[in-house]
Amino acid sequence: MNWVKRIFISIGILVLVCLGGFIVYNIAYGIGDAAGYDKGYSAGQNVGYSLGKQEGHDEGYTSGKTEGYNTGYTLGKTDGYDEGVAAGLGHGYTIKDPTYDQAVLFIKQDKINENKYVEGTYECRHFARDVCNNAEGKGLRCAFVWLEFPEKVGHTIIVFNTIDQGLVYFEPQTDMRARSIVGKRYYQCQESLPGYSGYLPPSYDDTIMDILVIW
Repeated sequence: MNWVKRIFISIGILVLVCLGGFIVYNIAYGIGDAAGYDKGYSAGQNVGYSLGKQEGHDEGYTSGKTEGYNTGYTLGKTDGYDEGVAAGLGHGYTIKDPTYDQAVLFIKQDKINENKYVEGTYECRHFARDVCNNAEGKGLRCAFVWLEFPEKVGHTIIVFNTIDQGLVYFEPQTDMRARSIVGKRYYQCQESLPGYSGYLPPSYDDTIMDILVIW
């Protein structure tokens, strides 16, 4: 009978030990799980934050820089162009002084000299105006020139300030070069057309009293 009691006692002790071990295991597991979670979360957060911050910074910087540059360039170019046009009195391009050969080539190719002279409607000033406009359309700077004659009579021609020969005057009605000099009669200043002996003096005094160049 004693041996039966001993068996039950042993079994009871074993059950208590197992139960105690299970309880201790759960407590230790909970403590370990919480500690591991906290450390893991903290470490993961730090590493993830650092990596995410770096990657986000790199990607954001690159995309932001590109987008900002494109937007800024487009807006700046538009605003700058508008301001440049306004400052340039309505021109969206730059005109330049030509060489002598460039000026001669332009005059030869321009067809304003073929227009018909009409007293009171299309006269010397209209020829000069149209040649100046056409030159500007080709990017060449060309000036409107007023030649003052005695008795308030005058004439209009054009001039280029060439970079190799200086001021070169042209008669826009004939495309001939006009070597205008104050004190000299204008008809004597014009180069003769091929096969033409020279210009006859007009009925009025065309002595050049003053040369007014308007750029």
